[in-house]
Amino acid sequence: MILLVVILVGLAFDFTNGAHDSANAIATVVSTKVLSPGLAVMMAALLNLLGAFIGTHVAQTVGSGIVQPDMITGCQILTLAALFGAIAWNLLTWYLGLPSSSSHALIGGLIGATLAYRGPEALKFSSIFYKVLVPLALSPLAGFVAGYLIMLALSWTFCNAHPRKVNKAFRRLQILSSAFMATSHGTNDAQKTMGIITLALFIGHKIPDMTVPFWVQLACALCMAMGTATGGWKIIKTMGHKIFNLEAVHGFSAETSSAGVIAVASFLGAPISTTHVISAAILGVGSSKRLSAVRWGIVGQMVTAWILTIPAAGLIAAVCFKLFWCMGLVD
Repeated sequence: MILLVVILVGLAFDFTNGAHDSANAIATVVSTKVLSPGLAVMMAALLNLLGAFIGTHVAQTVGSGIVQPDMITGCQILTLAALFGAIAWNLLTWYLGLPSSSSHALIGGLIGATLAYRGPEALKFSSIFYKVLVPLALSPLAGFVAGYLIMLALSWTFCNAHPRKVNKAFRRLQILSSAFMATSHGTNDAQKTMGIITLALFIGHKIPDMTVPFWVQLACALCMAMGTATGGWKIIKTMGHKIFNLEAVHGFSAETSSAGVIAVASFLGAPISTTHVISAAILGVGSSKRLSAVRWGIVGQMVTAWILTIPAAGLIAAVCFKLFWCMGLVD
């Protein structure tokens, strides 16, 4: 029963992730009015579904690169506490209007629940540092730099071209860049829940090793795609009105740079915040004109979110685990 609850909660987490983060991933293609919100979201849903089947490196990191699976075998409630910690922190930050990352929250929840159960010896500190913390910190910086350099290169290349012709050409190219962004988003975000569910199956003695079962891939991919198709249009429509000063060439630069960063991170098995990467890429594109165009307040919020989310979600997950323990749910 606990394992079934873990799977259902994990899939619900993936659904809400699709409704929120997947929409943000292609917000620029709506803000430049290249695609309508409805068409953009349907494209995102299909390509997120496709991207979720491209590799399982990130799922392997989440499932076996953060904790020692052998040390938590049999404690199925641990993954449930980790999910509760992530969901609770997401709801709290949503209510308070604070920027947050579902990826950070999920990893923090897993770390906190593990610490509450087995202590520091059950964590893989080297892997956490190199495969989680370093990529989480560097990926927004990489998105910013990539966005800046791509936009700068395009500005130099087309400096003598007619602005209207350039914009027309990049309106077509932006469809390709947004498709690349949606696919790469699926390769990273959907795999995080795959890792949690696979870990729950392993410690519950349902699978012999940490290989992600195909049905887990399919279920997570479908839930993220359905979340995008069901609720994503609301957020993407809102962002399309808020980011009103982007042109097609800016959207192409931001999407291409962020999709490239996410694709590399997925290949390396690094779970990162796709929302932070695309936001940083947009800031990088804007700063190619002048540094004063960068909203440095947003940068400060992103850094604050990176610092707070993992320990806060971890603390909530640890409290949830102790409550489950007191209720007699921990073997």
